[in-house]
Amino acid sequence: MARQTDVEARTLVEEILSGIYRIEVPLPGNPLKAINSYIIQGQGRNLMIDTGMNREECRTALESGLRELGVDLRDTDIFVTHMHADHSGLVADLAVDGSTIYASRLDGPVINSGPDWEGMRRYAASSGFPWDDLQKAIERHPAYKYRTSRHVDFKLMDDGDVVAAGAYRFRCIETPGHTRGHLCLYDEGYKLLVSGDHVLRDITPNISVWSSVENPLEQYLSSLDKVSILDVEMVLPGHRRAFRDLRVRVEELKRHHQARAEEVLSILENGPMSPFQIAARMTWDLTYRTFDEFPVQQKWFAGGEAVAHIRYLEEKGLVRQESMGGQVVYALV
Repeated sequence: MARQTDVEARTLVEEILSGIYRIEVPLPGNPLKAINSYIIQGQGRNLMIDTGMNREECRTALESGLRELGVDLRDTDIFVTHMHADHSGLVADLAVDGSTIYASRLDGPVINSGPDWEGMRRYAASSGFPWDDLQKAIERHPAYKYRTSRHVDFKLMDDGDVVAAGAYRFRCIETPGHTRGHLCLYDEGYKLLVSGDHVLRDITPNISVWSSVENPLEQYLSSLDKVSILDVEMVLPGHRRAFRDLRVRVEELKRHHQARAEEVLSILENGPMSPFQIAARMTWDLTYRTFDEFPVQQKWFAGGEAVAHIRYLEEKGLVRQESMGGQVVYALV
């Protein structure tokens, strides 16, 4: 069942399974286009999974969908799959007295404190990101512009913890990679996986980092293996449509990242380069003729993804870090 609600808000409300609804929350000007906020209606308490960014367009659409469903926030708890602003930005404004707000033990504190922008700025600069663009990249970053408005008293969740709502009993599955504390929700009885941004059907989750000490791609690939063994008949992702072929999609994502890693190795056959130089030579599914034409925030995401693949290859012993003129560069081993 799909129902079109308020025309101005252009909010789509769709019943996925009995008692589970998807509210499509628009993300204007963002390549992701929209986020899925899931509402699980229960006898006593409802559960909302993810919220949209802290911006008026998201709030208007979400509130329109909630009115369509007759959902009262006073009877609703909220689960945040991960820290990114499109999933967590509105959580502080939607929470009311008596709400339980769930987040992972790693991502919850970051939602409140914000990322280490200064540390990322320094690492990005040493990796070749143009200094003049760095402040613009951060100021235009959704996590900076559309973060939560105030501190949230989260109930911090770990792998194996359970959240019940309506007829559903979800187990938290730690799936680091997209973020350090990303959580999926799995209902074994209904064979249902709420995947957040861990597994998406039509797009590839961004795996990126601006750090020399983390290896999120290795974590992500391990997390893909972790969910692929689950008995799943339907996946509810954070973006785009629900799908059923989880194991097929997991294998596609693994092949994608293997191809990206091989592309980095191929680029480095031309000699040592900074991560930013490598990113500029990688292939991207964006409608620009050259890397120079990318909006600065897209250069940030692309550079972070390049670093993630470089770190993965470095820990595999296939590339090594060097210093050239005070800048970090990488070369083939």
